[in-house]
Amino acid sequence: MTDHDANGQPIVHPNAATDDGAPRPATDLVHHGRHPQEQHGFVNPPVYRGSTVLFPTMAKLETGDQPYRYGRLGTPTTQALETLIAKVEGGDLTCLTPSGLGAVTNAMLAFVTTGDHILVTDSVYAPTRRFCDGVLKRLGVETTYYDPLIGADITRLFRDNTAFVFTESPGSQTFEMQDIPAIAAAARARNIWVLMDNTWASPHFFKPFKHGVDVSIQAATKYIVGHADAMLGSITASARAASRVQEACRLLGNNPGSEEVYLGLRGMRTLDVRLEKHMRSGLAMARWLSDRPEVARVMHPGLPEAPGHALWQRDFEGASGLFGFTLQPRFAKPAVAAMLDGLKLFGMGYSWGGFESLLIPFDPRSYRTATTWDEPGQALRIHVGLEDIADLKADLEAGFARMNAMT
Repeated sequence: MTDHDANGQPIVHPNAATDDGAPRPATDLVHHGRHPQEQHGFVNPPVYRGSTVLFPTMAKLETGDQPYRYGRLGTPTTQALETLIAKVEGGDLTCLTPSGLGAVTNAMLAFVTTGDHILVTDSVYAPTRRFCDGVLKRLGVETTYYDPLIGADITRLFRDNTAFVFTESPGSQTFEMQDIPAIAAAARARNIWVLMDNTWASPHFFKPFKHGVDVSIQAATKYIVGHADAMLGSITASARAASRVQEACRLLGNNPGSEEVYLGLRGMRTLDVRLEKHMRSGLAMARWLSDRPEVARVMHPGLPEAPGHALWQRDFEGASGLFGFTLQPRFAKPAVAAMLDGLKLFGMGYSWGGFESLLIPFDPRSYRTATTWDEPGQALRIHVGLEDIADLKADLEAGFARMNAMT
């Protein structure tokens, strides 16, 4: 089902479709992965802190025949969040990590060996690129960066030793949409794995396994935690990829802390209502910015005029509150600084996905190799939080006035 926001933008609701009587995604977010009857009736599982798990007999110690064996291998708290994310994202198994980058690196290491070749979208999160150009290169893994708009033509980049394709849609900072089903179909025909950074849409607004992805990665720090108060990552695998992911996570030992896991679990329970607000406010802000004379271009796939809008509308079930825009080239750095430095509601800081609105400048030219960034004006990345949209617009309008006063 599709309706429109106040600015005429389509809004897709993931909870509208029925599934033969099965609970809809919003219901799963609230109920899946918790068992109050096992916790004296309390609706949330407790935070299990610990390393040692006791075995009742030597036989069980030797066989490991009990649900929990050691803190690093999981607790009831971690299991609750892992089963919830796997359910909502549509995968077979989820492993948690201490950060989103940790999820990226663990997932990559699960599928490469010395001498392999990998394909990574040129619009990838910059720390992911640094890991490929640093650690993986030292391990003898060669990376080729590809145009995110390549689609099915990615077949021309495949080699006999290509281990996986790493996708991110929309792309980090510049928000190019990738044709994930086309890339996945081409890779599957050559028995090449497909990994995806799915953080922008979250497990709620994009179902990667329905579109051929083998491994979905979340910087759970963002929308899953949702309150800017914890670092967390997740790796969700399809049935055919599950054993590889599970083995790598266990061997690398990058397990998150109990408190962070609990905060992720708490955030998941309200993901539906928070993302609905982020989506509506983000689309309204994108339309408002596109009408501003100071703005040259808005990069939001939910806008009908956006180059990747058709792919977003076909494959995604919603949009988040993160997008980008560029200013007219007449605004020099001091004018942009005057705009940003005086903002009252928008903060300047890294990360996103919390309740707060953020706005930072960026320049991707230093970390692009397969494509070029030719925008002459200053680029800005905006995260529209949960504040009243009228107040956020007023804050930006005052910022634009400061910027105009310096030109």
